[in-house]
Order: sequence, then structure tokens, then C-alpha cells
Amino acid sequence: MIPIRNIYYMLSYAFQVLREQGYKNIETEQFDNVSELCAAILSKGVSLQLKRGLGREYIENTEPLSSLRGRIEISESIKTRSMLKRQLVCSYDDFSENSYMNRIIKTTMELLLHADIAKARKKELRKLLVFFGNVETLDIHNVNWKIKFNRNNQTYRLLIAICFLVVKGLLQTNTDGTTRLMDFLDEQRMCRLYEKFILEYYRKEFPQLSVSASQIPWALDDGIGTMLPVMQSDIMLTRGSEVLIIDAKYYTHTTQTQYDVHTLHSGNLYQIFTYVKNKDTEFGGQPHKVSGMLLYAATDEAIQPDNSYQMSGNKISVKALDLNRDFSDIASQLNAIVNEHFAS
Repeated sequence: MIPIRNIYYMLSYAFQVLREQGYKNIETEQFDNVSELCAAILSKGVSLQLKRGLGREYIENTEPLSSLRGRIEISESIKTRSMLKRQLVCSYDDFSENSYMNRIIKTTMELLLHADIAKARKKELRKLLVFFGNVETLDIHNVNWKIKFNRNNQTYRLLIAICFLVVKGLLQTNTDGTTRLMDFLDEQRMCRLYEKFILEYYRKEFPQLSVSASQIPWALDDGIGTMLPVMQSDIMLTRGSEVLIIDAKYYTHTTQTQYDVHTLHSGNLYQIFTYVKNKDTEFGGQPHKVSGMLLYAATDEAIQPDNSYQMSGNKISVKALDLNRDFSDIASQLNAIVNEHFAS
């Protein structure tokens, strides 16, 4: 079980805006569950957004009107016989607060009103919902989360991410009408946060390194790579000709078991080995050092991986990051990984 406070710290690295002044007081609060934490972040974020002004966008409307506006839809006007009522069907753009992102936020806040959060928090959300009077809600099961962010809507990035976590954490509605949320979503979504947290932690705390989630090209003899899958690393740390490729894994079980024998997940090991060997080939004959690491989130199982192997001239490590400790200890674990690889 990951402490709620550590989830906040993970979110604060994944979304640097949480480390800014407007959100600072959230760090000192106590939360009973993750839905409470998400509600607090969303409440604070929406309050800040309201001070800037709710984002607006042009929304196309088509409706019968008594006075002309925009473009006349002749065929639709004839089809609906709107002219008998002295109206014409017109299509026009309206610069409105009823944007898709605002609709997601309103839908999520209304969902949280039925979740297991404090009455005071629900009161905050209800006060904020007053400002969304002109915004419609969405069907939570059919939300399109593929949203493009740009310079004008960057402030919505964290808000939509929190909404995603809340909505995707929905399990079912209880008989008493309350909504039950998972402790923190499912394994897949927690894995995405885990990867993002580690990447952004190293970006912030080790500016002397080049930190990225780079693609690794295949080392092809003839240059023909038709139908080959993309090799996408989770975290790549680089300093000159020294490289550490980290594959972050968040599983319920860090090892696989057969006949009471614990072994590493074979697919994960094959994957990191392939990444390392293809990256290694890029350097050719010049001096270099390329290593790989599988970094699992530790579970409460008795056996946790902590191994290093020398494979065809490269070091492949398998470690477990204990997220159930004080965050200073988590930071020390992450720092030790960099210090060990980039010691010189």
C-alpha cells in the first residue's frame, strides 16, 4: 500500500505545477484516501483557473432561428419546414465556456460529490460548480481523453489528468447511492504515473544529466526495418557516452512463480536486454558505457528482486523501489541508482 502523501509527491513530480505556490498547502493536509486527495487537487486547481477565467472555445451550433446568424442551412430548413414558423436553420460558431475540457471537469466534480470524501470537500466542489452553470456534463463512460494541449490551455493539463484518474477509478455505485473508487486506480494507470514520476524526478533533481524517454533505433545491417516494433524507453539517462536505460514496472507481483521457484519476468528481461544491445551498437568503436535496469515498484511479497548481471559486455540490473517508505528514503533510492552508474 502506497501512503497517500507519497502519491501526492509522485503527482507533484509528474505535474510540476503542484509544486507551485497555489498548491503548496495541499502538501500539509492529511487525506484518508486517494479520492480525497484528487478532490483537493481538483478543487484548488479549478479555483486557480476561475481566477484566470474559464477557457472558452468556438463551438458550432445548428438550430432554427428567427433572425439570421452565421450560415443558412437551406436543405435542413426545407427538411424541418422551419420556414413555416418564420425561421431558418442556421449554423454559427459560439465562443463559449461549454468547451470539452470544462465539461470533463464539471462531470468529474459531480462524480466526486457521490464519492467517499469529506462533507467540507463536497461543499467546496458545490460552490465551484456554480461557476459551471453554462457548461454541460458528459457521459463518463464515453469521454474522449485524447486532448491536445497548447500554449493557451496548458493550465488545464493537470486538471484533466486528475479528472482522468478519478473517472477511470470508478468501480461501481453502491446500493446507498455512493460511488466507490479504487484505492488508486488499476495497475495499468498506476504504472503510467510511476513511469512519469521517475522520469520527471530525474529531470528535476539531476540537471547535469540528459533525461528523456527516447526511442532506440534498431541496429540493422541492411537498413530495412519494415514492420519492426518501435523501441520506446521509459527513462534514458545520458552523460556523454554513458547511458542508463531504465524500464519502470508496476506489477502486483514483481516476480513470476512456478513450483515455488521465483524468477524474473522473462519478457521484461528480454526487452531491456534488446534496448541495451541496440543502444550499445550506436556508439560503434568509441569508448562508451551502456547499462540497463528493470526498476519494479516493490510489493509486500517476501522476495523482491535485487540483482545485477553482466550480459555480453553490458550490465543489466533488476531492483525494487520501495514506495511505502518516507519520501526522503524513496529519493535516496533513486539517487543511489544514478550515483552508482555515473560514479566517476
